[in-house]
Amino acid sequence: MTSRRRTPAPPREDVLAAAMDMIAERGLEKLTMAALGREVGMSSGHLLYYFHSKDELLLRTLEWSEGRLGAERGRLLARPGGARERLDAYVDLYVPDGHRDPHWTLWLEVWNRSQNADEDARDRQAAIEGAWHRDLVALLAEGISRGEFRAVDPDRYAARLRALLDGFSIHVAIGLRGTDRGQVLAHVREFVEQTLLADT
Repeated sequence: MTSRRRTPAPPREDVLAAAMDMIAERGLEKLTMAALGREVGMSSGHLLYYFHSKDELLLRTLEWSEGRLGAERGRLLARPGGARERLDAYVDLYVPDGHRDPHWTLWLEVWNRSQNADEDARDRQAAIEGAWHRDLVALLAEGISRGEFRAVDPDRYAARLRALLDGFSIHVAIGLRGTDRGQVLAHVREFVEQTLLADT
């Protein structure tokens, strides 16, 4: 009797990358376990064995995407130059590229599903938000210490700025008429100039 060779499952990161690619190319509504399985050569049952549910697949895909964004954010914030230039880079990275931006499409879906999420999923979502917040607080504190920014409370200002960014970013991601990426970036620049830049 000959034993059949098992086809090795693709690395988990390849599955997450494929899920992200499917969201970018076909939209979130086309991302099903069966469709993703066909894309990576696995059965939907095999995918469920690894991820347990579509909610978990989506959250892990978001964490994977955030890991990549976090690495890019770290490079941007570590480069030489003034705090203002790096704040502009942070904002540029934060705001969606446009309507149906795949990362923001996924982010919105995960947060929509979080109403029924367990504590572990909520903690993981909070960790995603916390990384963006901590980096912004550190950048603001640096700009304040250098005299580039006004002496605001970095934590409170970061919370307000991120709320502004989230609101505008949702408008861009869902394609709200009259709001595009360029307009959003202009609004944020104006807000920063009025509320944060040190008087010269």
